[in-house]
Amino acid sequence: MTTSTRGTQVPAVLVLEDGRTFRGRAYGAVGETFGEAVFSTGMTGYQETLTDPSYHRQVVVMTAPHVGNTGVNDEDPESKRIWVSGYVVRDPARTPSNWRSRRTLDEELAGQDVVGISGIDTRALTRHLRERGAMRVGIFSGAAVTDEAAMLSRVQEAPEMKGADLSAEVATKEAYVVPAIGTRKFTVAAVDLGIKGMTPHRMAERGIEVHVLPATATLEEIYAVAPDGVFFSNGPGDPSTADHPVALMRGVLERGTPLFGICFGNQILGRALGFGTYKLKYGHRGINQPVQDRSTGKVEVTAHNHGFAVDAPLDKVSDTAYGRAEVSHVCLNDQVVEGLQLLDRPAFSVQYHPEAAAGPHDAAYLFDRFVSLMEGQRA
Repeated sequence: MTTSTRGTQVPAVLVLEDGRTFRGRAYGAVGETFGEAVFSTGMTGYQETLTDPSYHRQVVVMTAPHVGNTGVNDEDPESKRIWVSGYVVRDPARTPSNWRSRRTLDEELAGQDVVGISGIDTRALTRHLRERGAMRVGIFSGAAVTDEAAMLSRVQEAPEMKGADLSAEVATKEAYVVPAIGTRKFTVAAVDLGIKGMTPHRMAERGIEVHVLPATATLEEIYAVAPDGVFFSNGPGDPSTADHPVALMRGVLERGTPLFGICFGNQILGRALGFGTYKLKYGHRGINQPVQDRSTGKVEVTAHNHGFAVDAPLDKVSDTAYGRAEVSHVCLNDQVVEGLQLLDRPAFSVQYHPEAAAGPHDAAYLFDRFVSLMEGQRA
């Protein structure tokens, strides 16, 4: 059972799987939680981060020291609930200040039973994760705090992110439609692997009627909506486990339907083309990651949330079962593959989040590129 910490100083302990511990105060719900410890470098947009299904089973460490300044509103969530397993902040706001705020972040976390911790040195924790890599973690507060050996044992028994098949856990169970804004120009079938609410909205703004389908959808269900294009969303987990989405995407590629994938969808395209995937040491998370579009040379500041990447050659065009493919975007921090495109079929993907509800909006043109593919196919 969890309870709210508002107005209290309940002791809390964060325990990493390598034995390092941090002591602070409970934030949000009191109890215990487990997940993969990752850090996010965004200074704004915490509400969008919390409600992003891609963060399922992750404990998010905020590198920005002050969190909760704008409270929580009812307009910005990217899904119907908070998906992070736990939340770590240094200095939570005492009183939120924003005209849209309806409640404090602490109240929202407690109301959704999300166990967090505050008052710890998040800079030291971030440096530790960057040097040692993302790892399993537990947050314990109130009666859940016991001796360190017992808490460490609980953490080490928790499941790892590598090998986790999670997309079906966060995806919609029933199909639904997001209507086009204004005149309907195209119909898109969107496979929900952990889709954010802003993504179909960005397409709807461009005259696209979006049919959001469960992660378990079949090829027949995709083409039952007579799509002009097919979209594969972001989502959590290890892409090496996503055999059904890979088979589904290969079916779309065989038919030559315009295809666009983001984040997990990029990894699915990589696998569909025959490339491997691998786990990054600590991943990319935040809203300030520099990516270069290799077709134009332009550098975009982009929003990321991924702990896995596609293993594709940066220096050559690859031959695949669906024609030639190349890396279209690359991260300038570490040369990680951030996008793929087919040269002989209308399909492309990026590893980041062009919908970027909290900003930045440098990558919004990718939705226009998807529209151009569908226009070209129709012509």
